[in-house]
Amino acid sequence: MAQTRGNLFILSAPSGAGKSSLINALLAKHSDMKVSVSHTTRSPRPGEENGVHYHFVTVEEFKNLIDKNDFFEWAQVFDNYYGTSKQAIEQQLAAGIDVFLDIDWQGAQQMRKLVDDVETIFILPPSKQELESRLNNRGQDSAEVIAGRMAQAQSESSHYNEYDYLVVNDDFNTALMQIETIVLAKRLSLKCQSIRNQALIAELLK
Repeated sequence: MAQTRGNLFILSAPSGAGKSSLINALLAKHSDMKVSVSHTTRSPRPGEENGVHYHFVTVEEFKNLIDKNDFFEWAQVFDNYYGTSKQAIEQQLAAGIDVFLDIDWQGAQQMRKLVDDVETIFILPPSKQELESRLNNRGQDSAEVIAGRMAQAQSESSHYNEYDYLVVNDDFNTALMQIETIVLAKRLSLKCQSIRNQALIAELLK
């Protein structure tokens, strides 16, 4: 079978919807899937490693990368900047790896303008109460910060209808299976299968 390019996916969600946990579980099951490591100016949270969870940079360094046109997309979220590297994504796609972008709706809008073939997935929590409970259970943020994130979650969730797919993360394993199904369907699309099986198709039609 011929080597095909990897597929590009965007996953967005309000903070606390479980997006990061779903991505981590997906990557643990599939070696041919990777998440793009974004650049950010925010401080690392406990347990986060530079180059693994994010590329942590200063505001000055981030703005220099903007000037060099090194980002597919970038956005300011709260008081911090986030950006997606062009070079890293292109290398992985060329190697046949499916790449997931963990970005917000602003970044998704920018990516859709730059990349034609990208599948977008929005993840919702099952309720406001559950979302607030998850944010509190993290134990990482103050009550003031959590209140701000709850307000932001409503604003972010209003953009759900800009996406190709909608997943409600009520039961974790069900949500994970649904995301896997979206990826499999993309791999089985006519475009991908025609490239992967071009020798077979040529033989059968000879």
